[in-house]
Amino acid sequence: MISIQHFFDPETFTLTYVVWDGSTKDGIVIDPVWNYDQASSTLTSKSVDTVVGFLKEKSLKVHWILETHAHADHISGAQLLKKYFPQAKTGIGERITEVQKVFQPIFNLKSLKTDGSQFDKLFKENETAQAGSFSLKVLFTPGHTPACASYVIEDAVFTGDALFMPDVGTGRCDFPQGSADMLYTSVTEKLYSLPDKTRVFTGHDYPNGGREVKYESTIAEEKATNIHIKGKTTREEYVSFRTNRDKTLSAPKLLLPSIQVNIDGGKFPEAQSNGKSYLNIPISIKP
Repeated sequence: MISIQHFFDPETFTLTYVVWDGSTKDGIVIDPVWNYDQASSTLTSKSVDTVVGFLKEKSLKVHWILETHAHADHISGAQLLKKYFPQAKTGIGERITEVQKVFQPIFNLKSLKTDGSQFDKLFKENETAQAGSFSLKVLFTPGHTPACASYVIEDAVFTGDALFMPDVGTGRCDFPQGSADMLYTSVTEKLYSLPDKTRVFTGHDYPNGGREVKYESTIAEEKATNIHIKGKTTREEYVSFRTNRDKTLSAPKLLLPSIQVNIDGGKFPEAQSNGKSYLNIPISIKP
């Protein structure tokens, strides 16, 4: 029987999870955060340090560091985490190559490989992987991005940005090659086909009305009360709603630094002659 511990990063509203078997000490980490202050272009390890402290306290053996997708709102802490747990393998859905091919020219990343080789493992649809004593199943749940994946572990599913808490809804679909129609299929035909008692662990929470942070629901609760996509919501209703809503949303604050680092497996560019690494920030001039 697995145990699950969440960690909430209030700067990016991101939820990181540690999943482990208490009897064998086998564990995994899902969606770690490397804190980045854009104004000063400074990295700090606050969020990863908290996770590392927990992993060491529990004496866990980390088998996997998993990404649900290439995040646009925070920088992955996978590479920092690997410094503490070098035996851990990084994993992501194999469609990450599509995202790499889209963004390589946008950021003019001439040296970026677009074959996904920055990750230790590219998962296929419905693939099962072992984490010591327990296994995880990979569900492709595209829509927010084409490369989104959810991870099913025993009676739990980790949905990343596909499905949020019922009072928050779903992830946006206006990134390159995102699709509200595709996300509808991912949610209704894949996630909502899981047993009603399946526990849902979301990738973000945006507390409404001052409520406390929440991170866990069930498939039954989502189908009954999700404000964007209930079990009875039609495809036309959802696509219309999501498309119109996305037109009103601003770009995520950390979009430009996050994407180019995360599609490279959480790695920053090699330091230049002055010892500093640099990110490419494209400039658009509107008339």
